[in-house]
Amino acid sequence: MPQNGVVPVSERITPESLLGTVLDHPEARMIFQRALPGVANSPLILQLRNLPIRGMVDRNPALRSDPEAIERLWADLGAIEAEIPEHIEVPPVEPDLSYEPADTARREAQHPTTGSLWHPFEIVIAGPSHGNPFVDVELTATFVDPQGQDVSVGGFYDGDGTYRLRLLPPATGSWSFTTSSTATSLDGIEGSFEVTESDAVGPVRVDGFHFRHANGDRHIPHGTTAYAWTHQPEALQEQTLATLAEAPFTKIRMCVFPKSYLYNSNEPDRFPFEADGQGGWDTTRFDVEYWAHLEKRIGDLDALGIQADIILFHAYDRWGFSDLGRAADDRYVRYLTRRLAALPNVWWSIANEYDLMSSKSIDDWERLAAIVVAEDHADHLISIHNCFGFYDYTKPWITHCSVQRIDVYRTSENTDQWREQWGKPIVIDECAYEGDLDQGWGNITGEEMVRRFWEGAVRGGYVGHGETYYEPVDEVIWWAKGGELRGTSPARIGFLTSIIEDSPTGALDPLPSEWDAPWGGVAGQYVIIYFGFNRPSFRTVSLAPGRPMHVDVIDTWNMTIDRLEGTFEGTFTLPLPGRQFIALRLTAAD
Repeated sequence: MPQNGVVPVSERITPESLLGTVLDHPEARMIFQRALPGVANSPLILQLRNLPIRGMVDRNPALRSDPEAIERLWADLGAIEAEIPEHIEVPPVEPDLSYEPADTARREAQHPTTGSLWHPFEIVIAGPSHGNPFVDVELTATFVDPQGQDVSVGGFYDGDGTYRLRLLPPATGSWSFTTSSTATSLDGIEGSFEVTESDAVGPVRVDGFHFRHANGDRHIPHGTTAYAWTHQPEALQEQTLATLAEAPFTKIRMCVFPKSYLYNSNEPDRFPFEADGQGGWDTTRFDVEYWAHLEKRIGDLDALGIQADIILFHAYDRWGFSDLGRAADDRYVRYLTRRLAALPNVWWSIANEYDLMSSKSIDDWERLAAIVVAEDHADHLISIHNCFGFYDYTKPWITHCSVQRIDVYRTSENTDQWREQWGKPIVIDECAYEGDLDQGWGNITGEEMVRRFWEGAVRGGYVGHGETYYEPVDEVIWWAKGGELRGTSPARIGFLTSIIEDSPTGALDPLPSEWDAPWGGVAGQYVIIYFGFNRPSFRTVSLAPGRPMHVDVIDTWNMTIDRLEGTFEGTFTLPLPGRQFIALRLTAAD
């Protein structure tokens, strides 16, 4: 079945035309290349093709200072007519209400008689396989919890006549279920089971500006990024898991769709959809082996105590997944959510750099998020990630703010301001990456990465890690493909995590600070003063009198903690080592 239909339409080029349209027209390409040679020859040209040319012109420093040159460029391009592809939306495929005769015998459900709290519980039904059950059949179940409350769960087809319904039980006791389906044989199936206690921590929930697991345990989302690690050869995936087992990270950002970008040129073995035999994708049929593999890898992460921050859409695409059309997008999101919502360690990221995807509007993102919310019975955390412009993080469906750096240098320093602006936890999922690439986002030092983590932490947020050291032999770079970590920041990030864990609340909140050093922690009990790249040899600190405090000098890079003798209160001057990346910790004396 086709994706969006495409019909070429002849139109004049405007500032809103896409770069791909300009580059595909020889005369227009020559004009544009003369005006913006850096864009036309960029190694990221594939990712830029779907962006309007106005944005590239507006961001070009040379053109911004020459309004007449911009006016000439628009005039020259506006004189050209180019064939612009006009997309025709393929309508949704509705379930087949006559899929089975009304007198078809009811099937039986296979499931355990007992389940465990916060562990996936699965019902399997061997059912019909004729036609295309992915779209012909709708299957849901109403679960009734021990308090008599209904929990609606959507089912999915898993190939070979197999249908599955998955629940993540949030309560112990007696449960029951009844199915509902457009397929006669799958409708009205009933069953019951018991849910017992377990040692599972459960999904992560928002706790004010911080996070806790469902069982109450504090969660500190010091995550990393390996966008395409599950699309690599099996041996490399296993190496990634082995690395994560020794690393301090509690979350990893990863894509469902493969990634096409710098150092991402290899072709995956499998894709989310089946091929249509014509060089495209049959978006009405899902590759169940791909999805089973993705689930396995999310389970592998769960065994390591790591959250899988699942990115549903991104712009770095050469296969057509970024512009499937609304009906296909909706079908994909519904299938994905139904398959993965019962996995306890899932977070939803509706998009990575949503504003690079010109084929989708804010209304599209809102519609897709609504599908996830409606289909996710476990209420996992959900957000959307920016590139140039922030999303409206006050939207009620957004649980936390997934933020990218907005400046070459300054991002973590905005954490406390963003907390006030949006009233939600701040997770800076990209603050740049430790590495040595030629791109500004991929060549900060380990020291700078750690500094950004501390700045964000003391200001009450959480910063994410990534590593981009160039590997000339096979281009296996952690931020894309996983493998091994080579950088110097991970151990120091683990050290920071331990400092946060030592807080009486297991978290840090911003405190009234001095102009040159942020303060964070728990007022009067646990205070961190961070000096960052400054290097004072002494410091005068003023506290409320009558409240004695112990003082530790923390070297955040060398990971040492030196306690000063005695206790301190009121105003006092402390000796410091005169090095960068020093912090003070003040804890209430017993």
